Amino acid sequence: MWQLYQFPLCPFSRKVRLLMSEKGIAYELWRENPWERREGFTQMNHAARTPTMHDAEKGITLCDSRAICEYLEETVDRLPMISGTAATRAEIRRLVALFDENFFADVTGPLIHERMMKRLVYRQSPDSRMLREAMRLAHEHLYYIDYLVDNRPWLAGPTMSLADLAAAAQISVADYLGGLDWSGHEQARAWYSVFKSRPSFRPLLAERMEVIQPPSHYADVNA
Repeated sequence: MWQLYQFPLCPFSRKVRLLMSEKGIAYELWRENPWERREGFTQMNHAARTPTMHDAEKGITLCDSRAICEYLEETVDRLPMISGTAATRAEIRRLVALFDENFFADVTGPLIHERMMKRLVYRQSPDSRMLREAMRLAHEHLYYIDYLVDNRPWLAGPTMSLADLAAAAQISVADYLGGLDWSGHEQARAWYSVFKSRPSFRPLLAERMEVIQPPSHYADVNA
């Protein structure tokens, strides 16, 4: 069985967990704080980044969320998440990169640093200027999701795809850290509420990071 090394507020781990749950892939969840650079973890993944997956029976270790997701897409036939025409598959990968890279750099990454890392690791106060900028940029990304939802059944096209999972994973962490103002984003809110109602998402909504608690609306599927 796969062992998935992750920590609760890692959006890339959440993306992999959503994909594995949607595909019905069994796995064991292992908590890993990558900033601690535990020796056993760095032996599996020299970069000491989550998620990392390991299957002792198969002798396989996989690192990097996009590499892991592509591997699962190629080896598990159930419920493909990168499908359709070549153009559709390219659009899915474009949006995955947008959320993994741009949304994370603009919103999720700064929120994690200011509201989690500074509190748990550095024992510092968050920078209010950085938080305001992350929340401002979050609005821009939510406006783009509004646009996509207005023009497509799902973010990348007619069916749910890895693009939706990548976006929902990033948004869920940003929402947990109180970095999203949903005002004026009814399309994005409605799309995200659909995800919050899915069985694959329930374990994420139930998890809590020590010391840091989410806003009251976080786990409410109707909020």
